Amino acid sequence: MSGSDFWTLGVIVGMALVTVLTRSFFFMSSSDWSLPRWAQRGLQYAPIAALSAVIVPEIVMTQGAFISTWQDARLFAAAAGVAYYFWRKGAGQAVLGTILVGMAVYLPLHLALAW
Repeated sequence: MSGSDFWTLGVIVGMALVTVLTRSFFFMSSSDWSLPRWAQRGLQYAPIAALSAVIVPEIVMTQGAFISTWQDARLFAAAAGVAYYFWRKGAGQAVLGTILVGMAVYLPLHLALAW
């Protein structure tokens, strides 16, 4: 093995150790612990924040540039999804319904009208 192979192996082993240590940290503690209330409240918004971070750039941009036409199925699908979300906010499965409604609007516009 050359020098770079040992370096690569060392990095892989080091990353594995760090991963195992950080993931097992909570099991090593003998006492129960809980997050502060502000942290628990903040984590409630994590799924929708992650979904927004993935979806929003896909809606408003095409190949690194902002979309330049209103004839884009993504805009209408996003509008329908947002409308559904605010209509069903507080009810169970609002996020899943938002995705389904958005796709129900997007697919016919994209496939049939080739938007």
